[in-house]
Amino acid sequence: MLVRQLRSELRWMLRRPRTLIGLGGLCLVPIVVGFGVWLATRDEGGGGGAGLEGILRGNGLVLPIFALFLSAGLLLPMVASIWSADGLAGESQHGTLRGLLIAPVSRVRLLVIKFFGLAAMSLFAVTMMAVVGVVSGIAFLGNDGMLTLSGNVLTTGQAVGRIALFVLLITFQMISIGAVGLAISACTEHPLVVQASVMAGFIVFAVLGNLPSLDWLDPFLITTALPGLLDVMRDPMPTEQLWDSTFLAACYLVIGLSLATMRLVTKDS
Repeated sequence: MLVRQLRSELRWMLRRPRTLIGLGGLCLVPIVVGFGVWLATRDEGGGGGAGLEGILRGNGLVLPIFALFLSAGLLLPMVASIWSADGLAGESQHGTLRGLLIAPVSRVRLLVIKFFGLAAMSLFAVTMMAVVGVVSGIAFLGNDGMLTLSGNVLTTGQAVGRIALFVLLITFQMISIGAVGLAISACTEHPLVVQASVMAGFIVFAVLGNLPSLDWLDPFLITTALPGLLDVMRDPMPTEQLWDSTFLAACYLVIGLSLATMRLVTKDS
C-alpha cells in the first residue's frame, strides 16, 4: 500500500501543469547559459576570464555545475517552495486534506508521502538540469575534460563523478528548504503564503549574510553555505565546507520536518 501511495503522489505531482512548466524553465537555464558563453567566446575570439565564467570557455562539463550554482540562489528554492506549498496547503485549499486526515492512514505516513514527493521531484529536477547542462556544454563549448578551480584537468569520468556529487549536494539543500516549506504549509491553507514566506526568508538570509556586522550569524544561515559547495570544482577536493553545508542543511531538514509533524498530528481541518 505504501508503494502505491508513493507512486500516486508522484503521478499527481507530475500531472500538474505548473510542475511541467517549472521543470521546463529549469532545463532552459543551462541551455541559455551555454549559448551565452558560446556567443561571448565567439565574439571575443576565445580568451580567459575570472572564476567559473572563464573556466567555462572550452570546458563544457563545467556548465551543469555553473548552471546549478546560479539556480541555487533563487530558482531552485522557489520551485521547492511551490512543491511544499502544494503538498499540504494546496490540499487544504482544495478541501482534499480533510479527507486525507480522517482516512485510516496515520498522519505521520501522510507527511512521509508528501516529503517523498518533494524529495523525488527535487532530485528529478536537479538531475534533469545536470543532464541538459552536460549535453549543452559539450554541444556549445566542447569537451576537453574538466578544468578545475585549482588549475588541474580532470578526465571525463572524474568530471561526471564531480557533477553527480554536486547534484546530490544541491538536491539536499533544496530538500531542506522544502522541509521548512512543509512546516509552513501545515499551518496554512493558502499556498501563496508558503511560497512568499520561504522566498522572503531566503532573501532575508542572503541580505543578512552580506552584512559584515552580522558575521556571527553566518554559521546559521543556509545561504552562506552555498558558495562552499563549489569546492567540488577543486582538485584535490577539500571536504570541510561540503560537510559543514550538508550538516547545516540537515539541521534545517530536521527542524522543518519536526515542526510539520507537530502541527499535522494536531490538525483538525
